[in-house]
Amino acid sequence: MLQGGGDKPLIYLDNAATSWPKPPSVAEAMIRCLNEAAANPGRGSHAMAVKASRVLFEARKKLARLFNIANPNDIAFTLNTTHALNLAIQGWLRPGDHVITTSVEHNSIRRPLEAMRRTRGVDITYIPADSEGQIDLNRVEAAIRDRTTLIAVTHASNLLGSVLPVRELGALARAKGAKLLVDAAQSAGAMPIDVETMNIDMLAFPGHKGLMGPQGTGGLYIHPDIELEPLMYGGTGSHSELADQPAVRPDRYEAGTMNTVGIAGLSAGVQFVLDETVERIGEKEKHLTDKLLRGLLNIPGVRVLGPAPGKPRAAVVSFVLEGADPSETAFILDQHYGIAVRSGFHCTPLGHETAGTTGTGAVRASPGYFTTDEEIDSFIGAIEEIAAAFRK
Repeated sequence: MLQGGGDKPLIYLDNAATSWPKPPSVAEAMIRCLNEAAANPGRGSHAMAVKASRVLFEARKKLARLFNIANPNDIAFTLNTTHALNLAIQGWLRPGDHVITTSVEHNSIRRPLEAMRRTRGVDITYIPADSEGQIDLNRVEAAIRDRTTLIAVTHASNLLGSVLPVRELGALARAKGAKLLVDAAQSAGAMPIDVETMNIDMLAFPGHKGLMGPQGTGGLYIHPDIELEPLMYGGTGSHSELADQPAVRPDRYEAGTMNTVGIAGLSAGVQFVLDETVERIGEKEKHLTDKLLRGLLNIPGVRVLGPAPGKPRAAVVSFVLEGADPSETAFILDQHYGIAVRSGFHCTPLGHETAGTTGTGAVRASPGYFTTDEEIDSFIGAIEEIAAAFRK
């Protein structure tokens, strides 16, 4: 049994950062690829290179099935969600464009947007969310201008767990001639995502969270009507005689050698999600999150952030313990209880401004599909003991 801090059996509640453990099939697929298909995909006609290319295409097909994407080649592999969001934002926005986003965004949306403000004169409107992380669609509609070319939002907040109305935002964007970019870092694999019915023009997703794959994997779905300026230029193995990046997808957005071994693991992770079903995974995570949320709400001195019980929420529960610094709480959980959580500002200062926790940060506990009820009970018991100690 893997040990946490203090030689305690590890209780892993940091799935919002990276899911763990992975299905055994993920490591098996990576080892098999390393041993049998580790040549450069798309760079040769020999048998191993062809096998490597098949690894990538099989992963694209599974992702297309998961997100209801008509053409698997409209998926570009990236290193992670942040890479995908940068490809979308930097590839789409032009000088003078206007973007709408929200006050619960991760820095992976905020920072590239602010860079576009500085370097390209892009104008940004931040729609304020309430303390539970919800936005008013009427305010979004009122903010749309003639130069609004993009609405960029997270599907679910990595701090508050709040779920934004992506389907409604997609319909609004489509009606107003803007594009919708969705950050699915906290939703892919655990919440149903259909790019067609939800009117999603670009979907950025991680491989290493709800899709059960390894770190260093992710992707961006790009609607066939959208042409992005590539984020990187270089070898693709196709149209090598051209000085320009080839127009064909996905090569246009995948310069350099792909992480074939990692994508083999991602493919196995997506297959696990398809077999288990998003609905079943989502139901289990909802059960664990509700149990965690209600347990924390019953502890004196604990302030829980985000939606109230019974409202939609990703598998994220952040809280502040009265009288205790969040980093101290996380350290005690690790060293005395063997419980892994995340403390601090979670790369979302906007979210903390919305929650009113800019002065403290918060502790975030995030269960996953492999978390047990007993582990949630142990976590709640640990917080009860820590809270009681700080009340003395």
